[in-house]
Amino acid sequence: MALSNNIIGGINFVAMLLSIPIIAAGIWLSSQTDNSCMKILQWPVITLGILVLVVGLTGFVGAFWRIPWLLIFYLIAMLFMIILLASLVVFIYVVTNNGSGHTATNRAYLEYHLEDYSGWLRRRVQSSYKWNQIKVCLSSTTTCSELNQTYRSAQDFFITSLTPLESGCCKPPTKCGYTFVNPTYWISPIDIGADLDCMLWSNEQAVLCYSCSSCKAGLLANLKREWRKADIILLLTLVALIVVYVLGFMAFRNAKTDELFRKYQQGYTT
Repeated sequence: MALSNNIIGGINFVAMLLSIPIIAAGIWLSSQTDNSCMKILQWPVITLGILVLVVGLTGFVGAFWRIPWLLIFYLIAMLFMIILLASLVVFIYVVTNNGSGHTATNRAYLEYHLEDYSGWLRRRVQSSYKWNQIKVCLSSTTTCSELNQTYRSAQDFFITSLTPLESGCCKPPTKCGYTFVNPTYWISPIDIGADLDCMLWSNEQAVLCYSCSSCKAGLLANLKREWRKADIILLLTLVALIVVYVLGFMAFRNAKTDELFRKYQQGYTT
């Protein structure tokens, strides 16, 4: 029984370690500009990682000190954690399944349309109250100002690959026909009525296109890219966690079977 408890304890220790990539994924998301301004996914991911750590620790303690009810709690709670993690993995995949960039004439960078993205994501940015908070956060970053230091000419700027956030928030849409002065300063639109975003553009550095639909779409495109990376980490962790859980369950069942068998033998011999 002691050997079985050691095996179970080792397995539960591995389950504790598997909380690290989950927590790390949440911390990485919170360090990204767009996610830090929206605050949607990172805290659920970090919270789930902490819960997996606590449940794994419970199983480890239960095995090390031979407390059967803690092991049973671990098996039930970890199954619940696995279901939650699987649900989160599927949810992220579904809400980020739609949306991609569109090519613009004589431009290397892509441009983004809000209607391409899932309804759930769009609702996160369509509320005026929510977006006002988000755009204040975005405008306080150096995302756009850094472009002015990197690209001095129109030719250099047009052949670069901008991030979705840079493309959507730092410049006017190409179809408006603005003339390039620098990455965040454009003049003389050809067709200001081509799109509502054409009228929303401002050369004021705190305004730019932060109120534009293209900025909202660029933000969602950035979120999609980052959430997909996090989702891969969560999926791999989920698979490993399922394997560890199955091994732990089998070890626990075998330990209980051996214990019952020994009790039967002792009762038979007496």
